[in-house]
Amino acid sequence: MAEYKLTVAGLGPGDAGLITRETWARIEAAEHIFLRTRIHPTVAALDAAGITYETYDDFYEDAEDFEELYEAITNDLMERVQANDVLYLVPGSPFVAERTVQLLRTRTMEKGQPIEILPAMSFLDPLFAALSLDPVNGLSIIDALNEDAVAAPPAQDLIITQLYSRELASDLKILLMEHFPDTQEVIYLHHLALPDQRVERIPLFELDWQDDIDHLTTLFIPYVPVFWENNE
Repeated sequence: MAEYKLTVAGLGPGDAGLITRETWARIEAAEHIFLRTRIHPTVAALDAAGITYETYDDFYEDAEDFEELYEAITNDLMERVQANDVLYLVPGSPFVAERTVQLLRTRTMEKGQPIEILPAMSFLDPLFAALSLDPVNGLSIIDALNEDAVAAPPAQDLIITQLYSRELASDLKILLMEHFPDTQEVIYLHHLALPDQRVERIPLFELDWQDDIDHLTTLFIPYVPVFWENNE
């Protein structure tokens, strides 16, 4: 009986030029390609090259929450790889903020199913470049949907990902105001490494005033030791 392999690769932070050469070679050679979502700027390069693929965008409409969505995608991929080699493509890097990849690693290990996960550039690399930031001194990276992590007092520079809507930004702002002043300066990062990239310092209270918030929006909050020492 043939043993088929699941390969997972990342489409990079948004600019098609940031897809690795190895990943592009795999895309050109693959017969069965599945995208977590086609709502990512790099997908335009696939279309321009005539690459055929299927996406899981319809799954978003049927799932009640993200965990149910990611479980459904994982289940479908595990079923498909029983009959064919499969290339699964995700935005950014498979190793950064990709819940489906975490689930796939667990499931393939349990079933002894071959899996290969290719390295890719994540949104963090253009973020470090935009901020001239060296992460060697430490930083925290949290998901905007993780309310417990957002509500905890920070101990170092803070990156908040997955800030995909103004509604979520409003909820996030309220949580952050529990331990930051309303006028705390934050850095709004939008469409990193794309032609319309925007990196702007704004007061926290203006966070949900931004009209262009979408799935490629990130927030950076620099740690201010003096502030926290005076408020302990």
